[in-house]
Amino acid sequence: MSAEPRAYISEAAYLEQERHSPIKHEYYAGQIYAMTGAKEAHNLIASNIIATLHGQLRHKPCRVYPSDMRVKVLATGLHTYPDVVVVCGQPEFVDEKRDTLTNPSVIVEILSPSTERYDRGIKFRHYRAIESLHDYILIAQDRPWIEHYVRQPNGQWLLEEASGLHGSIQIDSLGCRLTLADSYEKVDLRSDDLTLDE
Repeated sequence: MSAEPRAYISEAAYLEQERHSPIKHEYYAGQIYAMTGAKEAHNLIASNIIATLHGQLRHKPCRVYPSDMRVKVLATGLHTYPDVVVVCGQPEFVDEKRDTLTNPSVIVEILSPSTERYDRGIKFRHYRAIESLHDYILIAQDRPWIEHYVRQPNGQWLLEEASGLHGSIQIDSLGCRLTLADSYEKVDLRSDDLTLDE
């Protein structure tokens, strides 16, 4: 993300502006940051994840949201747009507009060269401050690879990785399984990026 050259803006002013903006922006510490558009692979993977999770959660008290659902990290003040968000139980919002969620259960981010460092580092640090968050899932868009971070009872995060189109991860908090074959369906992957266990 790159900061726009603006003076301090209040959260209320940001939300008012964002609700009328054709472009999505993150907000943190009085500054807004323009978000770049996603490419085909990113969009296909996001659609595949949403379809897979929705199919498995249809009869459970969970909701799956695409990247237009803004999330606020209450502990730090970051407003951002994860690629996929799941909420189990009653969703909680900052106000009656119901467009800024505060209690995600699972967050999925699809990595790109421009966002990978941010998604793995600073952004994950913000996400870890969300008390309701059980799972953080990072998905590569140039090769079949998923990293799944699971919050443990002691507050630590345990990493599970899956690679190759025969791989999968189990999301115990949802009672769901994500297969890499489904996640990367119709996504063009360069043959030199594919792992040996495909």
